[in-house]
Amino acid sequence: MTQSKKSSRKPRIIVSDIDHKRLINLAADAYDRFPEAAEELQIELDRARIVPAASVPADVVRMGSTVAFRSDSAQQRRVTLVFPGEADIAQNRISILTPIGAALIGLSTGQSIAWTARDGRKHELTVVSVEQPSPVTGAMVPESS
Repeated sequence: MTQSKKSSRKPRIIVSDIDHKRLINLAADAYDRFPEAAEELQIELDRARIVPAASVPADVVRMGSTVAFRSDSAQQRRVTLVFPGEADIAQNRISILTPIGAALIGLSTGQSIAWTARDGRKHELTVVSVEQPSPVTGAMVPESS
């Protein structure tokens, strides 16, 4: 089928079991206030391959990762993917409940994805690099917040 275009196909993504559980709950809680964002996040989580947190490769975007990406306008940005309460655009901390935040989760270095901004415009981004946060308390991550 020659009908499919590269940008219409979403890349394979990986999400840790811990992030998956927290993000599924976040999406469910956000449906009343942010239905479009919650639905987009849910779609991404539904297509993700879920793996134990210790098995997520270092170059995969997860919660707390700092990501450098190039947009379709050739602009490069560096952002940290965070939960809504930690978002601060002035510090380049973007919420998972934004279209670009939901698009980034689970991608790895070199992958590209098409996403739709809140204004309805279509964009594409490519992950250039991923940095993981330094563990504060070792490998233990609380399961509930």
